[in-house]
Amino acid sequence: MKYDFDTPVNRYNTASIKFDKTNVLFPEYKKDFIPLFVADMDFRTAQPIIDTMHNVADFGMWGYTSNEAEPEYNKAVINWFKKHHDCEIKPEEIMFSNGTIEALRTIINTFSNIGDGVIICRPVYGHFNQCIEDECYRKVVDAHLILNEEKHTWEMNFDEIEKKCANPQNRIMIISNPHNPVGRVWSKEELSKVAEICHKYNVLLVSDEVHCDIVRKGQKHNTIYNSTDLRENIIMLTAINKTFNMAGLSCSNVIIKDKFLRERFICAFGEHNPSPFAVYGLIAAYNDGDEWLSQAIEYIDGNINWLISFLKDNMPKVKTIYPEGTYCLWLDFSDYGLSGDEIHNIIYNKAKVLLQDGFVHDPVYGEYCQRVCVPCARCVLKEAFERIKTEFDKIN
Repeated sequence: MKYDFDTPVNRYNTASIKFDKTNVLFPEYKKDFIPLFVADMDFRTAQPIIDTMHNVADFGMWGYTSNEAEPEYNKAVINWFKKHHDCEIKPEEIMFSNGTIEALRTIINTFSNIGDGVIICRPVYGHFNQCIEDECYRKVVDAHLILNEEKHTWEMNFDEIEKKCANPQNRIMIISNPHNPVGRVWSKEELSKVAEICHKYNVLLVSDEVHCDIVRKGQKHNTIYNSTDLRENIIMLTAINKTFNMAGLSCSNVIIKDKFLRERFICAFGEHNPSPFAVYGLIAAYNDGDEWLSQAIEYIDGNINWLISFLKDNMPKVKTIYPEGTYCLWLDFSDYGLSGDEIHNIIYNKAKVLLQDGFVHDPVYGEYCQRVCVPCARCVLKEAFERIKTEFDKIN
């Protein structure tokens, strides 16, 4: 079937963080704001998933549920990753989690001690920082990405990664693959290199691959398990959340191939029971969501192409790099010569567009940057950046 992504959907009064919580926190906006800061989609999901949710709701009993009680759950995960990513996963390697951050919290607490270092590559998903420091009382150790302006791409700093891994107090490294917010789809060679370094220094490598299904045409996502044979210190995190706009179902999976590592994680993590909506939502998504996803990615690619062209023609001082994956863009406003607070004020309070301040993802170098998430009706995206352009034009 042909899906409609071009008609705006009214998400007010649905307990949406993006719309309803924002309106509660900032009542002065009076619903005049355009929120593009949360990494979810303003698209209705695939019809087979919606139909399945109706079936689960109509049954009328939602008692204690286990994904292990439904053989089709693991089968759906295995088939999806084999078909789309050529990644072989066995049933015993799959563990359900009520969200990626919940799993990450357990990993950090299990495989490191309070005060230990956890390596990340900023700018990177801001909740990594919150989880490491505020929730687990570890120390963020930054091996900052390098902006290669000549090649117009972001790269891992392997010398810095090795230096940080060589410190025995740094016990874990977390990578975002594909990378949120700069949009890199890491090559097998890059993933193999980081895996080799972590293995050399006995550092646990966690690959967050929740954006793995959303890549540009001509790009191919490489899972960490397809990029190295050094698997005894690797954990892969996956989810249906980003792929099918189902974050509200809190359905993620932890994939651990090494038996000893897996047993340690299970012992610490305990039993986590998904809702029946999550169990059957995942099955429907992975079994019958291909058509919707293909159309959604095509539309998102169109949004990205439009935005990059708009910025080039109308706001050339805003620097960005075409993202190979995800539906996020990292925008650098530094050429305007304004402070981070001034940039924030123009976008949020004058244009009434809610992007995400760069310091959330990079407290050191992100002051002049903003992250934007573009999976919305194109007319909404256009209005948002017309507003932003209008306000920045006033300062020229």
